[in-house]
Amino acid sequence: MSLVTHDKETGRVASGLGLALVSASSFGLSGPLGRGLMDAGWTSAAAVAVRVLLAALVLLPVAVVRLRGRVHLLRRNAPLVAGYGLVAVAACQLSFFNAVARMEVGVALLVEYTAPIAVVGWLWLRRGQRPGRLTLLGAAFGVVGLLLVLDLLSGAEVDVVGVLWALGAMVGAAVYFVLSAREDDALPGSALAAGGLLLGGLVLVVAGLVGLVPFEATTAPVRFTGVTGDGVTVAWWLPVLGLGVVTAALGYVTGIAATRRLGSRLASFVALTEVLMSLVFAWLLLGEAVRPGQLAGGALTLLGVVVVRLGEPRT
Repeated sequence: MSLVTHDKETGRVASGLGLALVSASSFGLSGPLGRGLMDAGWTSAAAVAVRVLLAALVLLPVAVVRLRGRVHLLRRNAPLVAGYGLVAVAACQLSFFNAVARMEVGVALLVEYTAPIAVVGWLWLRRGQRPGRLTLLGAAFGVVGLLLVLDLLSGAEVDVVGVLWALGAMVGAAVYFVLSAREDDALPGSALAAGGLLLGGLVLVVAGLVGLVPFEATTAPVRFTGVTGDGVTVAWWLPVLGLGVVTAALGYVTGIAATRRLGSRLASFVALTEVLMSLVFAWLLLGEAVRPGQLAGGALTLLGVVVVRLGEPRT
């Protein structure tokens, strides 16, 4: 019996890691696609709103089917869906793009991706899950790896207000991992994602309408430089579909499924690979070269994920 249980747990972790990598890759594609739209005249808020609302429309039919006869789960988990949509989606995205408006993207990313450390701290303070030495060592590897990946060791000017916005994005990312791990109320992940994305997208639209953030979109063609520099120009709706279906719908659903298999702590560290994947996609679509130091940082980040896994408590 113990062998069967161990095999099930091993399979659950393996599938969770696979789903987490799919989610990280999906999210990693959002930056280059979004940059293409913004270079074509879109504001960041408009790109994000279209992204999450389109994802919500894609996931709504799936959520309806999964909730058939169990609509009470949605009502019972209304606070969870609201927190997910308002904090993990809307506030996180708005904070990040406000941070990028005032500081370098790499610095903003680094601050946001300290979210796994926040998750460890939250689980320690709130639930008494004290991190072991391996978890702390993995966290250190992850942070140093990100420093190398983002090429910040040479130093960068930091705007205090920008850092505060980036810290807001970090809190939103940490909330995403903690809320995604909840499955005690049996709310399907697709329902949580669809509800949260719909609410978050509507909040972003309202924020644009009231002037909280610039909100403009265009139907101008979108150009991607590419690796060779020759570039390719595509219709505006192609990157919009990519943002909505791949980087949001697929990313959020697989991310929730992965977090429910791995737990919020391990899943948050695996998600650090999003930075590495973002660099790869930026090279392929935008022609931004990846330097050897960044590749070394990516390897160190992955090592940190492995060490964190070794430090996770056995069940």
